[in-house]
Amino acid sequence: MIRIRDAGQDDVASILACARDSDAAWSERAWRDAIEAGYTVHLMCDEDMPCGAAVVMHCLDDAELLEVIVDARRRGEGLGRRLMEHALGTAKERGAARMLLEVRESNLAARALYLSLGFEQTGLRKHYYPLGTGREHAVMMEKRT
Repeated sequence: MIRIRDAGQDDVASILACARDSDAAWSERAWRDAIEAGYTVHLMCDEDMPCGAAVVMHCLDDAELLEVIVDARRRGEGLGRRLMEHALGTAKERGAARMLLEVRESNLAARALYLSLGFEQTGLRKHYYPLGTGREHAVMMEKRT
């Protein structure tokens, strides 16, 4: 059974295990800092086995999705959608009027998911993400909650 709960420092190793085959570049320190800073870190588990995580920073009436990962072995099962729906619902409960995010221009699956959830493209940060031999644009998106 899939459950989503707030993560704590004791969950960081599980989150890193989830992200091991992911394009996510967050380090252990980054995850720990997010939790310590009071960001909302959602941990998705299936029968107590971590399978995804998301980090949302709240600022006034905005929520910003900073990171979302789904275990590579579990992609295509709708877990990313469930995690995003949960993050959006939680952000709304906590007073956010909108959620902001940025996504690699080449991440077509994530962009399609965000569009299907009602996000709209609001801009482009050119040459934002580093690549092995250059840089990639970040697509800026937002959704009213």
